[in-house]
Amino acid sequence: MMRKYLLPALAAIGVVFAVYTVVAGQKEPPPAQPVSMPSESPYDHTVAGAGIVEASSENIAVGATVPGVATDVFVKVGDKVKSGTPLFVIDARELWAELEVRKGAAKSAHARVNTDAATLADVQNQLDLWKSVTDERAVSKDEFDKRKFAVQIQQAKLQQAKADADSAEAQVKSVQTEIERRLVRAPVDGELLQVKIRKGEYAPAGVLATPLMMIGSTDVLHVRVDIDESDAWRVRSDTKAVATVRGNRQLRTELKFVRIEPYVVPKKSLTGDSTERVDTRVLQVLYSFDRKTLPVYVGQQVDVSIEAKSRSQAISMLGS
Repeated sequence: MMRKYLLPALAAIGVVFAVYTVVAGQKEPPPAQPVSMPSESPYDHTVAGAGIVEASSENIAVGATVPGVATDVFVKVGDKVKSGTPLFVIDARELWAELEVRKGAAKSAHARVNTDAATLADVQNQLDLWKSVTDERAVSKDEFDKRKFAVQIQQAKLQQAKADADSAEAQVKSVQTEIERRLVRAPVDGELLQVKIRKGEYAPAGVLATPLMMIGSTDVLHVRVDIDESDAWRVRSDTKAVATVRGNRQLRTELKFVRIEPYVVPKKSLTGDSTERVDTRVLQVLYSFDRKTLPVYVGQQVDVSIEAKSRSQAISMLGS
């Protein structure tokens, strides 16, 4: 008796469950909440762009003028340095050894100058003695000419010795210059943003994908904004602009116009927007702000809103 009613009951329950599953599956899922609210423009008409924070001196990649092993690194990331401060040094032991050799050669050359100067004084004194004889019969013309030519020869030797001494000094300075080239110094006043070289590592010369060090002036920061070429004509230097930190739209600061770089370049900085075009070119506009007004770091992306006229107003202004 129970089996007679159990199977229909299970079938009815299965039908109800299937209907519920189908109906529940047709409901639209609630939209996903964004991780952070997008930035809002304070202007009625805006030209928006993605900005990258950089040092006001631009991010300077510091490299070695000659390749070699770093024997010492004097700074670390975050250090504030003055222009000319030593950053790291390349092994120069062979140059220091050569410098001692060159200095020895210079000392020998200067000693030769002193010797030739003394010899010139001696032969000049002998010539003066022959000239002081008033009786021409007591002086042989051949001997007098020999004394005179000896002075001229010694003068030439002294000039040659002085030239050799100058050459030796120049060689000393040349080696000192090569030693100085091994010591890499800070090109500007700024902060060490990256240090990718350590004591004992080989430092290649030339342009590197990852620079040995990166330095920049960070008291005042710049924002390099990429403006789509289709909106480039709407950007003006006398309009306001604000930068908003991604992840917290409450953190924003006003920007000060610096310059427009007049060469339109291929777009490299991507925002991740699904509608973003990558086959476009962008106009780069630079703005500045005080680092204390916004808690950002060099290399960080910010959203920039630039005040602009509406498209119709801008077109009418261009027409007039």
